[in-house]
Amino acid sequence: MKRTLPALGVVFTAALALTGCGLGTTGTTDATSTAQIPELAADQQVSIVFESYSYGVAGAWTETFNALIADFSAQHPNIKVTAQKPQGNSPNPATDTVSSIQNQMVAGTPPDVAQLGFSDLDFTIHQLKAKPLDQLVGAEAVKQNFDGARHAYAPRARTLDDWDGHTYGVPFVFSTPVLYLNASLFTEAGLDPAKPPTTWDEVTTAAKTIAERTGKGGVYIDCLTKTAKDWCFQSLVRSNGGRVISEDRNTLTFADAPAVEVTEMAQNLVNTGSMPKLNQKQGYEAFGRGEIGMMLETSALQSVFVTGSKGKWDLRSAPMPGFGTKPAIPTNSGAGLHILSNDPAKQRAAWELIKHLTSEDSYKKIAQNIGYLPLRTGLLEEAGGLKEWADQNPLLRPNVAQLANMEPWVSMPGNNYLQMRDGMMDAVEAVVFQGADPRSTLTAARTAGTELMPKS
Repeated sequence: MKRTLPALGVVFTAALALTGCGLGTTGTTDATSTAQIPELAADQQVSIVFESYSYGVAGAWTETFNALIADFSAQHPNIKVTAQKPQGNSPNPATDTVSSIQNQMVAGTPPDVAQLGFSDLDFTIHQLKAKPLDQLVGAEAVKQNFDGARHAYAPRARTLDDWDGHTYGVPFVFSTPVLYLNASLFTEAGLDPAKPPTTWDEVTTAAKTIAERTGKGGVYIDCLTKTAKDWCFQSLVRSNGGRVISEDRNTLTFADAPAVEVTEMAQNLVNTGSMPKLNQKQGYEAFGRGEIGMMLETSALQSVFVTGSKGKWDLRSAPMPGFGTKPAIPTNSGAGLHILSNDPAKQRAAWELIKHLTSEDSYKKIAQNIGYLPLRTGLLEEAGGLKEWADQNPLLRPNVAQLANMEPWVSMPGNNYLQMRDGMMDAVEAVVFQGADPRSTLTAARTAGTELMPKS
């Protein structure tokens, strides 16, 4: 199944996007489709299970989502929501989501509604059997939710969970890669934090200077390990003029020159002592403690950095750097909300929860407490909405600025997509942090991944 990418046409007040598995289609759902499940009676008691990797992260994430569900419960006393994190031991709970749901499906107790990554969309639809919302609750209900009470979803964000003319989920949270800066280390190294690097050559120079003059890490790029997944690595490769998979989704291309050059650049940062050898968790924790000068990272960790830097060092942010004169092309991270239940009453209750979690009030909490941009971007200009908060939080600006040239996170196809993605990222990690040869290592991973591609 192939899907085409709609025009971005993004502006400040109407643009956010994420994706999975090739992107939202240009097609729309059938406007004549009608709801197949009845509304709940006012006194009809329903219990549903909501699985979200956000519960696997301590602090602002879990606290915020607990508050969102508490608000929902107060408004819907007849619907009991049991929230749970994915079952697994990965340091990144999002990594456990698919296997967690598969295990529960085998046991006959899958969650009723789940937060699933955009890179899992193909598998979510065809193997986890997510329900087409336009058929479940009706195309008009789906449209009304996207239109919102006061602010509509960004046009580009509406179709990110679409497939073959149907809407299988509602995009929920995401970010683009942001270059966070420790301005205090910049100043200590004799650099001007008001002029952050705009290219990776400039990052390399600044990182080397910071490391030599302060004894701290110069930069950490959280795009280069299997735990980090591949959304940010795709952004680096796209910014260097390449792709990890061909546009027709038939050929793996992550051993082509643009990807090889990205890993060579990062390997050089490690070899020169400018980037410390750390895993993902060690990397963001070290930056939070003020031990690294720059970090390319999702805004989902912004609250961690704000807390770590408060009263200790000067935290700033900048857009993702590019390669030479090539334009930087940020991709996205994130997930959508999908209904997995086969029970009509639970399906209706799950839809009510999805509407609540993607409402204006919910996005205010998500943006203020976590750092994700609200998909209802009109909130950023609404007095009493998020305008005052946005004006007081300059860390937000690079993420907003990058929306105009953002491209989607594209997943690997078929049932072996995780093995293909992880094989690619294992190779990237071996090159960058273990000194493996870039071209031959990526080529070997591509050969192995090609064997896992769906057979036509």
